[in-house]
Amino acid sequence: MAVDYAVIVVYLAGMLAVGWWGMRRARSKSEFLVAGRRLGPWMYSGTMAAIVLGGASTIGGVGLGYQYGLSGAWMVFTIGLGLLALSVFFSARIARLKVYTVSEMLDLRYGGRAGIISGVVMWAYTLMLAVTSTIAYATIFDVLFDVNRTVAIVLGGAIVVAYSTLGGMWSITLTDMVQFVVKTIGVLLLLLPIAVVKAGGFSEMKAQLPTEYFDPLGIGGETIFTYVLIYTFGMLIGQDIWQRVFTARSDRTARWGGTVAGTYCLVYAIAGAVIGTAAKVMYPNLASADAAFATIVKDELPVGVRGLVLAAALAAVMSTSSGALIACATVANNDIWSRLRGAVVSGGGGGEPHDEVKGNRAFILIMGIAVILIAIALNDVVEALTVAYNLLVGGLLVPILGGLLWRRGTAAGALAAVCVGGVAVIGLMAYYGILANQPIYYGLLSSLAVYVVVSLATPPTDAAVLAAWRERLAGRESSPSGV
Repeated sequence: MAVDYAVIVVYLAGMLAVGWWGMRRARSKSEFLVAGRRLGPWMYSGTMAAIVLGGASTIGGVGLGYQYGLSGAWMVFTIGLGLLALSVFFSARIARLKVYTVSEMLDLRYGGRAGIISGVVMWAYTLMLAVTSTIAYATIFDVLFDVNRTVAIVLGGAIVVAYSTLGGMWSITLTDMVQFVVKTIGVLLLLLPIAVVKAGGFSEMKAQLPTEYFDPLGIGGETIFTYVLIYTFGMLIGQDIWQRVFTARSDRTARWGGTVAGTYCLVYAIAGAVIGTAAKVMYPNLASADAAFATIVKDELPVGVRGLVLAAALAAVMSTSSGALIACATVANNDIWSRLRGAVVSGGGGGEPHDEVKGNRAFILIMGIAVILIAIALNDVVEALTVAYNLLVGGLLVPILGGLLWRRGTAAGALAAVCVGGVAVIGLMAYYGILANQPIYYGLLSSLAVYVVVSLATPPTDAAVLAAWRERLAGRESSPSGV
C-alpha cells in the first residue's frame, strides 16, 4: 500500500497548496464568494460537475448498482436531469441577477423580507449536506489508513475547512477542477473497465445475475418519482448549486457549461451502476451494498491504480463537502447574521472592503468546525441527507420557481409557502418516518396550495418592484454595488 499512500498524500498536499494559492486571489467579497463571477466554460463545467457528484453519487451510486443493477443509476441520473433543467431553463436568468444567495433573489422578486426565514431553511439544508459529505470520509480513510471513524472525519474535514477558509470560492474552484480530473480518470477510465473485465464482461454478468438487474425500471416507479422530486427539483434551488451559477462569466457559460456538466452526470450515473453490478458478480454476499465500492477497489485494482481510484472517491466527497460548506457559511453570514444585526447585504459586490472577506472567512471556519462536530455525533447519512432535501424542496421549491415563473406570486404567499411547507415536511417526517415518501409529497402540495391561495388573496407585488426585477433578469440593470 506504500505507493497508494503516496498517491493520497500527494493529492491531499496538493489540495492544501491550491488553497494557499487561491488565498492570493480572494481580495474582495465577490472574489471570495463567487470567484469574481468570471469562470469560463471549461472551469465552470468541471466545477459544477464536481460539486453535484459527491460521495453519495460515487460510493452510494455503486452501492445502488450492487443492490438493484442498472436501475441503480436513477438517483445520480435524476441529479444530472436537474442540472440540465437548471442550465437550459434558468441558469442564464439566475446569473444575470448578480446576487450571492437564493434568499437575496427572493427579496428582489417579492420586495419583502421573506429572506431571513428562507435563509434559515437554506442554512439547515446546506449544513446537513456538508455534514453528510464529511461523514463519508470515515469510509474512505478506513480503507486507506485503517483509522477510527472520529480521526477520519477530523482529518478529511480539517483539510476541506483549511483550503475553503484560505481562498474561498477560488480555492474551491481550483481544487474542484483537480477533483474533476481525478474522478474522471479514476472512476470512468480506470475503475469502470477494470470492474467489467474482472466480472467476466457483460455476457458473464447477464448470465450470473437475475434479469431484473438489467431492467432500467427495476428499482421501482415510485422510487424514481421520489428521486425526481427530491434530487431533480433540489438541483434547481440549492444554494450550493446557485452559488456555482453565480461564478459564470456570462449567460452562455452558465447555460452551455451547465449542460455539459449535466450530461457528464448522466454518464457518471450509468458508470456507477455498471460498477456496482459487476461487484455483485464478484462479491455476491457483501454485508452492505455501500461496501461494494471499497471492496472492489481494495481487492481488484493494482497498486498505484488503487490509490488513484481512492483519491477519486476522496475527490468526490471533498468537492461536495467544500461546496456545501461555503454555501452554508455564505447563507449564515449574508442571510441570517447580517440581517439580524440590521445590515442587510444587497446583491452584487464590487469594491467591498477587505474586512468582508475576513468576515466570510471566519464564518467558513466556524461552520466548518460545527460540521465536523455534528458529523462525529451523527451516524445515519441517509437520514440526514433525506432531512436536508425534504426541507429544501418542501419549503423553498414553490416560492423560488413561483417567483421565476408566476408574476402574481406575492411576498405573503412566498413566506406562507416557506413556513407551511417546511413545518409540514418536519411534521410528516415525525409521523411517517424520515425515509417515507409521504412527507415530500404532501409537504410540496401544501406549500403549493398555500402559495397560490395567499398570493391571490393579497395585493399584487408592487409594480416598481416587478419592474426592477424584470430589469435585473434581463441584465439591463447592475447590482447596487456595481458587479
